Amino acid sequence: MGNCADIIQFLNTYLNSAHITDASHNGLQVSGTPRVGKIVFGVSASLELFRKAKVAGADLIIVHHGLLWGQEQPLTGMFRERVAFLLKHDINLAAYHLPLDMHPVVGHNACLMRAVQGLQVQPFGEYHGEHIGYRGVVENRPLTELVQVWETLCGTKAQVLPFGPSHIHTLGIVSGGAHSILPQAINEHLDLYVTGVLDEPVQEWCREGNINCVALGHYNSEKPGILALQELVAKHFKVETEFIDIANPI
Repeated sequence: MGNCADIIQFLNTYLNSAHITDASHNGLQVSGTPRVGKIVFGVSASLELFRKAKVAGADLIIVHHGLLWGQEQPLTGMFRERVAFLLKHDINLAAYHLPLDMHPVVGHNACLMRAVQGLQVQPFGEYHGEHIGYRGVVENRPLTELVQVWETLCGTKAQVLPFGPSHIHTLGIVSGGAHSILPQAINEHLDLYVTGVLDEPVQEWCREGNINCVALGHYNSEKPGILALQELVAKHFKVETEFIDIANPI
């Protein structure tokens, strides 16, 4: 068993969440039992995740996309049902959004870069004054080979726009809904940009910018960081942990 307060304090410090400007309320969002025997990890807060976590015996749920996004919200509808379920079953909920995108060890983008053995890794992808992703170098590897690595890691089928070189030297990665950062990758003359989801303008940006783009899905591109966070917590606290995958192709 562990103390919820100790676990949250450890994560707040490790992820430097107090010093990162974010729309998400990072850290503890819903308070439940102070003693934690099991932690469930998931990508996004949802009633389906909460129900499965309850069946699994969770005292604390840790997600990337939480319930609180920087503004007051009436306790009605789906929002009320989600909060009510957690309170009824005395389950804590914590969320870490940009801190988990950005982290150089357990962050989604760091994990995606490490999976392809990226070198010369540097912060990349400016978002509201912060760099939330990474750029790096790989040794002239085929685009198809890199895509296979990420598909296996994330358990997904990638969407690929192959408008750049067939062999990759430079790449930038910003997981999730970050298609709008693609022009930054073009401006830096990268061979490849990796993200979660695409939007209509992206194809022609890639064609005109002579760049490849790989989309792994918003949800699936943000599994690696949650899994790395689970491994970290399991090493530091005497609690049971489990990742619950609420499969989402988007």
